[in-house]
Amino acid sequence: MGKVTGFQEYNREMPEKTPVAERVKNYKEFVHLYPEEKLNQQSARCMNCGIPFCHSGCPLGNIIPEFNDAVYRKNWEEAYTILSSTNNFPEFTGRICPAPCESACVLGINKPAVAIEEIEKHIIEIAYSKNLVKPVAPLVKTGKKVAVIGSGPAGLAAAAQLSKAGHKVTVFERDDKPGGLLRYGIPDFKLEKWVIDRRIAIMEQDGVEFKCNVEVGKDIAAEEITRTHDAVVLAGGSTIPRNLNIPGRELKGIHFAMDFLKQQNKRVSDTAFYTENILATDKDVVVIGGGDTGSDCVGTSNRQGAKSIKQFEVMVQPPAQRTANMPWPTYPMVLKTTSSHEEGAERFWGINTEEFLGDEHGNLRALKVVDVSWELDVMGRPIKFNRVEGSEREIPCQRVFLAMGFLHPQHIGLVENLGVELDERKNVKAQEGVYRTNVSKVFAAGDMRRGQSLVVWAISEGREAARKVDEFLMGHSLLESKDAINQFEQAF
Repeated sequence: MGKVTGFQEYNREMPEKTPVAERVKNYKEFVHLYPEEKLNQQSARCMNCGIPFCHSGCPLGNIIPEFNDAVYRKNWEEAYTILSSTNNFPEFTGRICPAPCESACVLGINKPAVAIEEIEKHIIEIAYSKNLVKPVAPLVKTGKKVAVIGSGPAGLAAAAQLSKAGHKVTVFERDDKPGGLLRYGIPDFKLEKWVIDRRIAIMEQDGVEFKCNVEVGKDIAAEEITRTHDAVVLAGGSTIPRNLNIPGRELKGIHFAMDFLKQQNKRVSDTAFYTENILATDKDVVVIGGGDTGSDCVGTSNRQGAKSIKQFEVMVQPPAQRTANMPWPTYPMVLKTTSSHEEGAERFWGINTEEFLGDEHGNLRALKVVDVSWELDVMGRPIKFNRVEGSEREIPCQRVFLAMGFLHPQHIGLVENLGVELDERKNVKAQEGVYRTNVSKVFAAGDMRRGQSLVVWAISEGREAARKVDEFLMGHSLLESKDAINQFEQAF
């Protein structure tokens, strides 16, 4: 290991950020890189513990102590080789992953966890600067053709792995550029789009073909895709948002979060859009939903110059620290303050919106809200809420962004035309670990199969589904799976 006493000598330190007053003036990323000495110290904090729970905490099974050790020794090629053996896109996860690996870090039992996510981002950025990130597809091809529907993190991961196996991969994307959620769901201040373009260029060098502005099931028949390809991977994501059907929903000024975020990302990239302008400028904004998408709406509203910003969450306020019902190394549901919250927003918990109120012109003017109290089960989990009588009130508001999550993938078009079975949550039915649907040679991965989840889970699903597709096509597969941890440790 790098430094035996490193975890005793150094505290967790995060990279510097651009001050709030400056960063809200633009949509650039604002988290800087560590100086060389700080990066060395942070990697030295890894204890190389006997049982690295961070492996199981990471959906990808990243081999974390080993790449931390390589970073400490400044062996960048080794660090990149280890990291890329389990993660196709560290430049994405290093920026936007909630880092469940850090929640499982053994050091995190009684000290702040190792800054794994930041170290991961540094490895890939240094690898790019040293020209270590190169095409990996073999010269000898299998002659098999695979269609990947959707170019979000699951689709990109599946495409990258299948190309690595020697198959001819075509990715179909209904938007104008590849990236899916990464491009049009994540604000630029968290993930600048040149980061995506840089990776797409590598994949194109590997032979992956991207066909954008093509919606399968609408612009091209689903039957044609299955007829002209040896296998198909459905990776269209979970795109139908959860609505709030209460009186006044028809008023002007109420929008789904993703419509708001996507439009702003298009503005930043100077890409035309043909819908009504959705702006928070000089408006009293309420974001309904306390998750990451809601936080992104807060950050975007601040940059657009909102008059005021409030974020509502119907659930109770989470505790600041782990409780007895959140034992290490499980992922704790604790209070999270994001960089967008740091930039300014008033947060409310245990509040329910009962009605949208409008003016004589049909514009939103206020919300009718009420406080709620929750009944908890024996594990401390909320199971039912009750109105707090006498707490009803109006809150002035001209813009509402609904960020309450997503229900399931779009069924009209591709899913219906293929005739794939759906599960009880209306996601595409395909068993985990198998990823094959009821339709011959059609597989599913990512949010389209498992439901709304994390980017890191989408990448994991794309990789694992690709391995199953490869086995289906060739009878065996040499693609890495989560067993790569064991393979690596045996090799080294």
